[in-house]
Amino acid sequence: MRLDSHQHFWKYNPKKHTWISEEMKVIQRNFLPEELIPILAEHQFDGCVAVQADESFRETAYLLDLADEYEQIKAVVGWADLASDDLDKELDLFASQKKLKGYREILQSKNVDYMLRKEFIRGISKLGKRGYTYDILISHTQLEAALKFVKKAPEQPFVIDHLAKPNIKWGIWRTWKKEMAPLSERDYIYCKVSGMITEADWKSWKPSDLNVYLEVALELFGPKRLMFGSDWPVCNIAGEYEQVLEVIERFTDRLSKSEKEAIMGNTAAEFYGIKE
Repeated sequence: MRLDSHQHFWKYNPKKHTWISEEMKVIQRNFLPEELIPILAEHQFDGCVAVQADESFRETAYLLDLADEYEQIKAVVGWADLASDDLDKELDLFASQKKLKGYREILQSKNVDYMLRKEFIRGISKLGKRGYTYDILISHTQLEAALKFVKKAPEQPFVIDHLAKPNIKWGIWRTWKKEMAPLSERDYIYCKVSGMITEADWKSWKPSDLNVYLEVALELFGPKRLMFGSDWPVCNIAGEYEQVLEVIERFTDRLSKSEKEAIMGNTAAEFYGIKE
């Protein structure tokens, strides 16, 4: 199966989407399935994973409604307040939704100790008991805390979004590799090859800027724990969908057929439990 493991949909609202600054003006508009589906079809993708971009109960419901309407949306990664005393009630509301495969929170904007709170760990354990995955959205400055975090939930399937946002713009990778290595040693942790061009220089990045990060990711995680994600439409800040895809296609062309197929969809299908 060929899957885009990471993209977003939204109806733009400047009051809600305050993170979309004037510098990101190109994505200050609606991005809906009608726009993405033809792109997926053009590049022979069977479907995509819609990931939350807003931290609200309504966001999860909205993405699930879209998934019901469009069969190309194979899975949804929603949002929940994991530290809430009412978490069980909220999870119960979506328990019958088969396309809801996991949850995520925008940890990159939080204090490094946020994910280490006992209430948060309690919430993670509840996800695991229900069979949900968890997307870890952090920056490279939070990797040490992330290691402490995952050690507290050794049975929970995790995927690191956007390679933990290394400092690609300035070509800094050695410390990032050192801190990613102990995470990669845990076989329940996966990694998304996504969000790279927006960590590079938006106006002047080139594919060669990304190569060392791709090489490290492949070395640490291997193709069976790596998955391609476009990060559309956020990627539009620095380039087109086709540019993002071409970088990964070229990088994986040197791998075996099965290894390439893993990165381009089979890993995501396995991780998120996508059957069709």
